[in-house]
Amino acid sequence: MSEKDELLHLLRTELLPAFAGLDLNDPESATAQLDAALPLGGAILERVRSLVDAAAEAGTLMPKENMGVRFGRLAKDEQGYSIDAVEMRGPGPRHAHPNGEIDLCFALEGDPRFCGHAPGWTVYAPASVHVPTVSGGAMRILYFLPGGQIDFQA
Repeated sequence: MSEKDELLHLLRTELLPAFAGLDLNDPESATAQLDAALPLGGAILERVRSLVDAAAEAGTLMPKENMGVRFGRLAKDEQGYSIDAVEMRGPGPRHAHPNGEIDLCFALEGDPRFCGHAPGWTVYAPASVHVPTVSGGAMRILYFLPGGQIDFQA
């Protein structure tokens, strides 16, 4: 099994079930729930991180690049979520989250922040809009979109 396949299996069995019952309308509470259930530095997320790093280094996780952002799709519809990966330094394209967004951020270089948030979980509410920006270094980010919904025209 490739690193990417093993990663997808781990996301299916360990991360996506933890999203059940999250209220994305309350991003602070949803983030706290994810931090408690799947802490950064815990065994599960350490394994996720090692698989993300291995697949990224193998060139299979984020095979595309645009404006300095590497990216790739792991799944179009997995338990109601699309799953994508990005590697960022600086800003990405402005977009809206019609149904919200759940991000899992791993530091790659420096002391990075994703839209001001430290590495770990970040949740965005439905109808939120932002310019995703990594400052202070670089990050590898897995993002989960309910219903696969994202609007780059926002």
